[in-house]
Amino acid sequence: MPIIAPHYNKAKKKPLLAFFKKDRYLIKTPWWLKKLYPGCLWNMPKENKTLYLSFDDGPHPTITPFVLNELNKHNAKATFFCIGDNVAKYPEVYQQLIDQGHAVGNHTQHHINGWKTTDDAYIKDIEAAKQLIHSNLFRPPYGRIKKSQMKLLRQGNDKMKIVMWNILAGDWEADLKPERCFERVKRRISDGDIIVFHDSEKAKERMQYAFPKVLEHFAAKGYLFKKIE
Repeated sequence: MPIIAPHYNKAKKKPLLAFFKKDRYLIKTPWWLKKLYPGCLWNMPKENKTLYLSFDDGPHPTITPFVLNELNKHNAKATFFCIGDNVAKYPEVYQQLIDQGHAVGNHTQHHINGWKTTDDAYIKDIEAAKQLIHSNLFRPPYGRIKKSQMKLLRQGNDKMKIVMWNILAGDWEADLKPERCFERVKRRISDGDIIVFHDSEKAKERMQYAFPKVLEHFAAKGYLFKKIE
């Protein structure tokens, strides 16, 4: 049986399960998938009414400031997994993340897929991003990383955390209605979840609708939004 990656890409051949054909990725991460990536951080402790928002692929000159503004409305903190190349292009926006007390993490220099990259090239790309992003948090693009790459990444740094997620918003999916994006995420969120949105052009329409509503809905229920320390 093939291993299903955290981000599920639609196969060229007809898939065995209609579920995967329909969704192409898993919104709520099941326990068995976490077992395939031991040592990764999938969710935080289930503190009473605490959630951990995270954003991938930024910083972006207009979308990231939108996210920051929404977070400020609720005194919320988040964790931003940044692409080194984008940090180089928009250093002022990156500095805003830090100045406003959010956490940052490494998301490689060029958003590369670990499964399709040699170990040496993958680690070099991460090291390039490290020159700009000073953090012990790392999230592999697409959630795809080899065990050999995980081992190399942790060598000499026992504080390094490879951060995955427990909820994928799916906001990058072009044919997903914004209202649907919000509703299905809202139904699945539980205490301690690490939730992934994207501050990117591809996700803009769905994220800018669903993310503020997630904040509003759960803040009204007394939830706190913390960064990953």
